[in-house]
Amino acid sequence: MSALANAGKPGAADLVAGLSIAGLLLPEAVAYSSIAGLPPQAGVMALFAGLLVYGLLGSSRFAIVSATSSSAAVLAAATASLTGADPATRLALGAGIVLLAGVFFIAAGLLRLGAVSSLIAKPVLRGFALGLAMTIVLKQLPKVLAVPTAHGDFFRLAGDLAASWRQWNWAGAVMALLALTLLRALGRWRAVPAALLVIAAGIAFDVSGQSHTWGIAAVGPFSIDFSHPGLPSLAAEQWVKLGELAFAVALILYAESYGSIRTFALRHGDEVSANRDLLALGAANLASGLFRGMPVGAGYSATSANEAAGAQSRAAGLAAGATVLVAVLTLLPWIAHTPEPILAAIVIHAVAHTLSPAALRPYFHWKRDRLTALVAVAAVLLFGVLDGLLVAIGVSLAMLLHGFARTSVSWLGRLGDGHDYVDMARHPDAIAPTDGLIARPEVPLFFGNADAVFAAIRQRAAGQVGTRRIVLSLEESPDLDGTSIEALCEFAIWVRARGMQLKLARVKDAVRDVLDRVHSPDLAADTYAAWSVDDAMQS
Repeated sequence: MSALANAGKPGAADLVAGLSIAGLLLPEAVAYSSIAGLPPQAGVMALFAGLLVYGLLGSSRFAIVSATSSSAAVLAAATASLTGADPATRLALGAGIVLLAGVFFIAAGLLRLGAVSSLIAKPVLRGFALGLAMTIVLKQLPKVLAVPTAHGDFFRLAGDLAASWRQWNWAGAVMALLALTLLRALGRWRAVPAALLVIAAGIAFDVSGQSHTWGIAAVGPFSIDFSHPGLPSLAAEQWVKLGELAFAVALILYAESYGSIRTFALRHGDEVSANRDLLALGAANLASGLFRGMPVGAGYSATSANEAAGAQSRAAGLAAGATVLVAVLTLLPWIAHTPEPILAAIVIHAVAHTLSPAALRPYFHWKRDRLTALVAVAAVLLFGVLDGLLVAIGVSLAMLLHGFARTSVSWLGRLGDGHDYVDMARHPDAIAPTDGLIARPEVPLFFGNADAVFAAIRQRAAGQVGTRRIVLSLEESPDLDGTSIEALCEFAIWVRARGMQLKLARVKDAVRDVLDRVHSPDLAADTYAAWSVDDAMQS
């Protein structure tokens, strides 16, 4: 079944779903702009671009593509590293990053790199999400408490807030807590636009004049202009610098987006196309960047809300876009009266589902990747959002290489009178060959471990009296790189020089093809002809 067929047919359910989620998407778009340090129109433009373009080109019938909290935080960190407080320059640099992220998406789609999200391990993503949520929540508190703080890392910002406790605006804190309580209470009914109702109450409070009396700031006036799309005016060296940052934005954005898309596709038995979605996300980000919008992706919370509202096809996103357009054109002057603590509460509520450490609990239960997940959390808190992401990815790749590079060799013995050969350390009843040695590297051979693995086998063979033959099982090595081939050739020479016989077992086809091209006299075709360990022993 094609992805288009799985997308469902537009109907009344999609219209209802679009109307329902519009009340969530518009407040979040304005709120996420504040995370990115950009004016509200940046989030609104991103919302229009994501809903329209993905609704026309995407493969998922549930995905809602718009600005997300994580992409907003990464964009904020990226632009902060390039410029000061100049809003116009920050907006131009942000648009450049979004445009280049769109180019990366389209290039990846054309090259059919749909599996690019697997470059970031899930423990890294979950640890990053937890650290990011903590950072986002902390950065909303200055707006709630009306305290000016310098932008810095998590702990510096927390220290600044604690030091200025005498200047806290407790009225703003009360407003945010009330808003969070209402959002949580109304969130039990999916069809109720909780964020929109809370914003409406905040606008009414601001219009009454009470916000000014209590020192609570509002968003302020802003405009939406569709008439001047174009590239930002940036120097060539700035574009080059932005490319490095845009790659990181695109990587985390796609990992988050395709995680949401794939989750709901599996839940409903739908087919989706990773490469098609790369192209759709690329086009959506290009459209957003041309109108000075934020980066867009398929966020889990918005996509979940769309599914819960009863969406049947991508038409729900288009209906939501049309509803948001009508709201913006008619209610824009009123949105300017939204109190800042209300927007902060919406942001905090949106990331609340990722604040629980329970997401990391399975890794501790499985005793796998615990350190990787914790490093991702710590990296975000210590180094900031963007640098923390890069550090977390680097650490996860380093730990992967460290795992492969370990010298892990099992020594096999025959199990009973059968043809099975198993690890004697785990099966004490297995019988070792009397005149030989059967070695099985437990990691794929590559440049980082080949020399150490063969050194371990040589040491074991030299210390075992009466060894006349060695069987090397290569079942864990789907291929061999140049270093591994050279190490294997040197090992074969060592075996021959000591009057022993070498046989290779369970050799993959790719490895056979490589050894055919090596033409080593010590690795003739009959050396690796056996398909099983038992065949090698019989030969």
